[in-house]
Amino acid sequence: MIKDLVLICLNTNNTYKTPTRACAAAACVARTEDMASARVPLDEQHVTEPGGRPLPALHPQRKEERCFLLYAPPPEEDSPAQVEEFLENSQFIYEDMEWLLALPHDKFWCQVVFDESLQRCLDSYLRLSPRGTDPPPLYSSPAVMAMQHSLHRSVFMVFLRMATHKESKENFLTPAVFAEIIYDNFLFDIPKILDLCVLFGRGNAQLLHKMIENIFHQQPSYYSDLNETVPSIIQVFDTVLEKCGLQSEDTGATEPLKLNTHLRITTMTMSEEDLSDLVLYLCDTCSTLHAFLDIFPEASSMFHQHGFLSRVSSFYEMAVPDLEKAVKKRHFTKCRQEDLWRRLCHSRRRIVEITHLLLQHTCLQPILEGSEDTAVFVDDLLQIFTAFLQEKRFLVDYDEQYPVADDISLLQQAFPHLDETRTSYLLQGLESAWTSLGKKRSQPSVSSSANHGGETMSKACWDTAQDQTEAAGGEVELGAELQGAKAMTDIPHKGGNGAVCTVSAGELESLLSHIRDLLPDLGEGFLMACLEEYGYDSELVINNILEEKLTPGLARLDRAKPRPKREALPSVLSSRSNVFDDDEFDVFNRDQLDMTRVWKGRKQEENVRDMLNDKQHITEQRARYQAYQTVVDEATIATERSGDQVSAYDLDDYDDEYDDTYDLNQVGANDLDEDDDLLTRRPFTTPQVLSTGRQSPEEEEEDDKEEEKEGVLKRDHFLQDPAVLRARADARRLALQSRRGYRPPPASHVKGGPKGRGQTQETVLDRRKKETNKSRGANHNRRVMADRKRNKGMVPS
Repeated sequence: MIKDLVLICLNTNNTYKTPTRACAAAACVARTEDMASARVPLDEQHVTEPGGRPLPALHPQRKEERCFLLYAPPPEEDSPAQVEEFLENSQFIYEDMEWLLALPHDKFWCQVVFDESLQRCLDSYLRLSPRGTDPPPLYSSPAVMAMQHSLHRSVFMVFLRMATHKESKENFLTPAVFAEIIYDNFLFDIPKILDLCVLFGRGNAQLLHKMIENIFHQQPSYYSDLNETVPSIIQVFDTVLEKCGLQSEDTGATEPLKLNTHLRITTMTMSEEDLSDLVLYLCDTCSTLHAFLDIFPEASSMFHQHGFLSRVSSFYEMAVPDLEKAVKKRHFTKCRQEDLWRRLCHSRRRIVEITHLLLQHTCLQPILEGSEDTAVFVDDLLQIFTAFLQEKRFLVDYDEQYPVADDISLLQQAFPHLDETRTSYLLQGLESAWTSLGKKRSQPSVSSSANHGGETMSKACWDTAQDQTEAAGGEVELGAELQGAKAMTDIPHKGGNGAVCTVSAGELESLLSHIRDLLPDLGEGFLMACLEEYGYDSELVINNILEEKLTPGLARLDRAKPRPKREALPSVLSSRSNVFDDDEFDVFNRDQLDMTRVWKGRKQEENVRDMLNDKQHITEQRARYQAYQTVVDEATIATERSGDQVSAYDLDDYDDEYDDTYDLNQVGANDLDEDDDLLTRRPFTTPQVLSTGRQSPEEEEEDDKEEEKEGVLKRDHFLQDPAVLRARADARRLALQSRRGYRPPPASHVKGGPKGRGQTQETVLDRRKKETNKSRGANHNRRVMADRKRNKGMVPS
């Protein structure tokens, strides 16, 4: 019961015990005697004021006049004035919360219901209190951290008491009245519940679950409010897409695009402040939504009904690569770029975990419980995975954290009639998504179906987004999340999404000596494995070793592991390969050489003429080529039976499969050639390099025959008469013109005869025609214009 949990929380510290005797006595004076004895709900009780006037127990006049201050977050800078201001303001709020918790049941509810300053104070804390994803302040004194922790706990206790309608058998409210009070006075609403989950969820998950479950159970109207809130949450992701210059396919713009849509702002063109606000907005939304669904899984069905999974997967596929590219390419300061990358990786992880929570509570859990509609839930889950096949990047990241093959194996065990074709199609599509992104699947972890969907995450994909939030006993440490992972974009990390960081041998020795100076008991082999795992960042390795935050693989290693021995590399001379290996001058493999064959310059006993006249190599080759002159069609061999010489072809067995159709018929042998050229074998010709300059009698006879065949044919000359060539060219040109119908222009007689002897009629006509039509050339109508001027009297003739 919530009552018991509240009493346990109130008794954990002496400050939260029951009021003192003086307070109890004052409360008894204000109440009537029958109130103390009868178990009447607070909404039906009446009290008598000191003036003798009876009033309902819940009345505005019964609240105390007290001004609750608004909350201000811790200062970011180590300014003494700002620190003092924060401590003073927080101390006032803390004292007010402690005073409020010490009030009796009736006074507490009067103050909560009718004091507006109290609600403004609580709202300001929910809105401005640091989240777990916020980086720790650069300068945070212990006093500031202690005050923030105390105030955090007091505010949580106030909300916890506000959500409890029955504190004891004597102090309680009617459930219907309680539901009306918290709903009509906006003591709780969906935004407040979301903030409560993200602020107080770590370490208080069970208590918050009972608290929110009681609120929704007593007041079902909150379910309708949540149903109206889900579209607004989906609109948040559409807004992020719009700010990034992207357009979701699901939104489907109903209005025509404007003419200046090509000038829309993208992640690469927007200002750095806008991009930072966008990443922070996305990170806060994903963290809040994940905390709410993790603490109150009953809301998963409502998100599933609105098609939240398809919208968030398409958002992930479109926005995440664009934001990652902008954060990497834009020129931020080192601290801001590291913070943005850390928040973006955290948002990616939360989106994947939100998807898994929705699938776990809407599909997988009913299947495991063996509900009546198991087939419906199985079909619904397979449809969702089929829709994810289009979003390859999202599907790969989801499969890396929560293997889809485990879910399908679970379905096969729970539902024997599962369609194998459909499941094989899903698995093949998943492998195709991994291949298309160029990633390598990590080693599958051995996990049973009972603990399916645990919090284990592959180091390859989420190396820069490890959630290191630690909150125990209701304590929330500011900025504790994601501090151990330095997710700088220019630091390569080992995994499927990046290359392995390699350093030189000198740098590696420097890193090892730096770590061993602080931790001398660790072996070099263990330190080298840690450096390789954390991108050769010595500070990160030291921090994770001291805080015991190593990965499971490194935690299982022997910390005294020595450095592996290097294998001796083979010598260069033994591993070389050359075309001159094992020759007579190979000094690397021979101990003795024939030094008579080694000299510098020209030998003294030889001269150039003797060396050129030495034709010994030609003589050696002549005998080789003479063997080719004798060509024998049939070779005769002696048989062992009788010693008779028979043809070698007679000894071959007849082959039935051999086609001898054209063996005796010389097809085409006599076409366009003489019989002697084709039916006889061409004689062997001695190469010119081996000839001695004198022709054999056979060669002389062949030359004579060739001269007789040539007859009176003249040899072609290298140079021909230019006049003959010009005549041939003119003939070809005239033939071409005649084929094209070209007519040469008529002969012109403009030139005429010598001056003073008179001209022919043809010359006069041609000259007149030229004078008239010469404006078509370069004179540009000068003659025509001169005639016009002369006709008008402008130029004296």
